[in-house]
Amino acid sequence: MQNFEKKGTGETGLAHVLAAFGYSMAGARVLFGEKAARLELVLLAFVILVFAITGAALHEFAIMGGLFLAVVSIEALNTAVELVVDRLSPERSEFAKQAKDLGSFAVFCALVVFCAYALWVVVT
Repeated sequence: MQNFEKKGTGETGLAHVLAAFGYSMAGARVLFGEKAARLELVLLAFVILVFAITGAALHEFAIMGGLFLAVVSIEALNTAVELVVDRLSPERSEFAKQAKDLGSFAVFCALVVFCAYALWVVVT
């Protein structure tokens, strides 16, 4: 059986934090290479514009930003699931379909919350 334990790099303190930041930015590059994530950025830009036009309060922008980070986080996890499933199950299978569908549903739920909040801010 293969050992998939990650070997420590020996980095500590600030070097460790900077390395972790680099890994995060590499993940962001992968994520925003995906069409769905880029469309979510378009949605964010649209909501920011609508909030600005309707005079949304600063705390409403902050909550919207937090909800968007949740959407992006869930999208990143969904992308990770898809990459792993594609690697482990390159042929079509019900298992692979269900795993991808569940990830997609998680993103959908996050987007519903984000859009419902944006609509609530604009309407009230």
